[in-house]
Amino acid sequence: MNKDRCLLPATDDECRKAWLTLHDTLDIVGGKWKLVLISILRGGKMKFRELAKEAGISPRILSKELKELEANGLVSRTVLDTRPISVEYELTAYSVSLNEVISTMYEWGQMHRQKITGKA
Repeated sequence: MNKDRCLLPATDDECRKAWLTLHDTLDIVGGKWKLVLISILRGGKMKFRELAKEAGISPRILSKELKELEANGLVSRTVLDTRPISVEYELTAYSVSLNEVISTMYEWGQMHRQKITGKA
């Protein structure tokens, strides 16, 4: 196996494990909405409808994305005792572990946009 395909010098088995780890990461934060929702929720708790409006996402897709973020321990869901019942979402303490990843992706995106468009 070509060792240049790994991010670090590694054995074939370590390379395969590294690729699986990257795949796991992309499963959790990949797609069109997850990082957008995490970024919006960095501003604090939001009710479902507020979050849908802010993100510009359909309720069906928002529900699916929030369930996945909750299952991965990044978002918590609280059912409020209101009439009608409303649900509030917020980031968990664990979600802070993504801060460096998000910052790095943002910086790379800025650099890439400048390279492609010639402007920041």
